[in-house]
Amino acid sequence: MSGFRLTGMTSTPANSAQLPFVKAHGTGNDFVVVDAVADKLDLDAKQVANLCNRHQGIGADGLIRIVRSSEFEVADANYFMDYRNADGSIAETCGNGLRVFARMLIELGYEQMGTFSIGTRAGTVTATVEPGDVQFANIAIEMGHPRQSASALVGVTTDSGTFSGVPVFMPNPHCVVIVTDLDNAGSLRTAPALDDLVVFPQGANVEFIARRAAHHITMRTFERGVGETLSCGSGACAAATVWATHENLELPWSVQVDVLGGTVFVDCSEAGSLTLRGPAQVVAQGTLLGDSWTT
Repeated sequence: MSGFRLTGMTSTPANSAQLPFVKAHGTGNDFVVVDAVADKLDLDAKQVANLCNRHQGIGADGLIRIVRSSEFEVADANYFMDYRNADGSIAETCGNGLRVFARMLIELGYEQMGTFSIGTRAGTVTATVEPGDVQFANIAIEMGHPRQSASALVGVTTDSGTFSGVPVFMPNPHCVVIVTDLDNAGSLRTAPALDDLVVFPQGANVEFIARRAAHHITMRTFERGVGETLSCGSGACAAATVWATHENLELPWSVQVDVLGGTVFVDCSEAGSLTLRGPAQVVAQGTLLGDSWTT
């Protein structure tokens, strides 16, 4: 083990103004993590947004609530990752968040190192933390099969121009744009506009990717409900899928994805299933005091 231990990370009743938390990230994609296993503490969208506020809260790209899978009627995993975007909206899953979740389950003693299942709104996934990976540097999450839309291309407009993007569902909706240089994407201060609301009725995460080598790309991501983030795990899977098609990579393949916050790897099996590998790092733990996050 890394020597890190969570101490006192037990949730308080919903009517209390004190909230124990952990702050963690996966290649810069950062999260507030709360343990709701014991008391089933729930949070509404406004409370999540308050906690994720970078000026008046803890600050994060999203919030992860650890709960027993029975709370979501999931039978094939012990624990469920209840994930919310920074604005409080619900997301199907989060690749970087799953690595953080897997580490937290081990640190809290809920799971042992090795392979175990995690419930998500997108279905149950398998996480593997090798016993020798004491730094939690190469956590593997089986992300499943990507699904590409019947619509071949979608127009994506930013403050620097309009591009053609490829829709990919992981199952989070993504639109992947290949550019010659990541600066071509523009400032990404506001959400890129998508010209096909049939394919993306609830919007999409948008990935801009550029070549480093045949099996190596770099990526920027604008996440719906969040903004530009340092990393996106399901986005890296979508991006690697589009890149592998672009480069005619033969199965099985592996693509290195350099994101603004570090590096992850996407492996594709002979059967076309994707595995995301990368680190999960803990920044701090503590207790949020006061009632600003509850109002």
